[in-house]
Amino acid sequence: MADDKKLTTRAEDFSAWYNELVLRSELADYSPVKGSMVIRPNGYGIWERMQRALDDMFKATGHENAYFPLFIPESFLKKEAQHVEGFAPECAVVTHGGGKKLEEPLVVRPTSETIIYHMFAKWTQSYRDLPILMNQWANVVRWEMRTRLFLRTLEFLWQEGHTAHATEAEAEEEARRMLGVYRTFMEEWMAMPVVTGQKTDSERFAGAVRTYSCEAMMQDRKALQAGTSHHLGQNFAKAFDLKFQNEEGEMAFAWNTSWGVSTRMVGGLVMTHGDDNGLRVPPKLAPIEVVIVPIFRKDEERDRVVGAAHKLRDELQAWTGRGATDRLRVKVDAREGMKPGAKYYEWELRGVPLRLELGPRDLDQQSVMSARRDTKEKAALPMADLAPQLAKLLETIQAQMFADAKARREAATIRGGLTYAQFRELMDGEGGFVYAGWNGDPAVEAQVKEETKATIRVIPDAEFRSPIAPTTCLVTGQPAKHEVLWAKAY
Repeated sequence: MADDKKLTTRAEDFSAWYNELVLRSELADYSPVKGSMVIRPNGYGIWERMQRALDDMFKATGHENAYFPLFIPESFLKKEAQHVEGFAPECAVVTHGGGKKLEEPLVVRPTSETIIYHMFAKWTQSYRDLPILMNQWANVVRWEMRTRLFLRTLEFLWQEGHTAHATEAEAEEEARRMLGVYRTFMEEWMAMPVVTGQKTDSERFAGAVRTYSCEAMMQDRKALQAGTSHHLGQNFAKAFDLKFQNEEGEMAFAWNTSWGVSTRMVGGLVMTHGDDNGLRVPPKLAPIEVVIVPIFRKDEERDRVVGAAHKLRDELQAWTGRGATDRLRVKVDAREGMKPGAKYYEWELRGVPLRLELGPRDLDQQSVMSARRDTKEKAALPMADLAPQLAKLLETIQAQMFADAKARREAATIRGGLTYAQFRELMDGEGGFVYAGWNGDPAVEAQVKEETKATIRVIPDAEFRSPIAPTTCLVTGQPAKHEVLWAKAY
């Protein structure tokens, strides 16, 4: 377990703070393979909670899970020109197997559009076979040159949804629906507010017609692309001969979508909610929601207090007020040889939402001292009907974490009123989200990226646009074609 040396503060060095926190809170560790990571139980427990919530949401919208191979024939990637151009620099390629050179090299899955639509073509003959709504939970490999734990690694875990539809309108509806699913998950489960919208052509997925994204602001005022949904049009269907006989008896190409989120969301959770004392995990995603720390000074008090702590844990876990499948997740820390203060430090570092302190005096008074991780507030709670009190408190913490994150984002958001010189100064300094006009010229977009490292994160959806739309381009002063969201990003 991590020692009690203080973390580098966020204000001092946000990047160092992040790396130290991920390591010392035991979310992940460096692998012997450079650029890869080992996800430790504390980090994987958060990912499991994310998986379960999202998987339920996918199935509620009609999607089924499947699994497709890790290895993809190299020729498959070459069938869609934009796709191969976009992914070729990141591909890991297997040229030998079983001691022999392969007849055709195999690409280690960077994403699965090619092999999945090859199989969809095999399974589709009629409009009656559509839509196909599939998802897979898998690992992917992208040969990144600059890596950071959770945010960008050679191998990472994700889900990728892939669908085939009879009409363009159905595919567009699907792409937007899944973007909405992601937003709901990020805001209601991660307590992380996001801005949704469409990517510009230079930022869209390789092979897509349109890419939609969820963009979140981290505490250093940089954006994190937290999830994307792609309307692929008929590009892959034509490349892989994914055709069907429509209701008029004519042959037509299907329309496809793909969408995905990854373990990068764990990094997003850290950078959205962590503080200088460690993690702060939203209760819905916390592997442990409540930790009970028995406190005693005399050996003769130990058995009474520790026994009561375990009894309390069992009672809390038996409570079904949230439903039989959503029990309170409670742990007792009865380790010997550690002072209570050291245990407090450790669970604070790991981000457990609620700590309960239980000593002889508490038992005499039939109460327990609670400590919130998000606000550090402490309060005595009666043991009678404690489970519903804790459940309500956890709901309050979840809601407050979202409200705090949203307030931080809004405080670091500027809508109009900046000259380009002021914009450059802002991006060279503290950064933030800037809504401004853009004339639609990719050359202007590239110029801003070159001069400030800021990019257009999205052309925001209607609800995120400014009440008064900008009329001129931030850079050129020409008439604005779009209002866009600019920010530096991970």
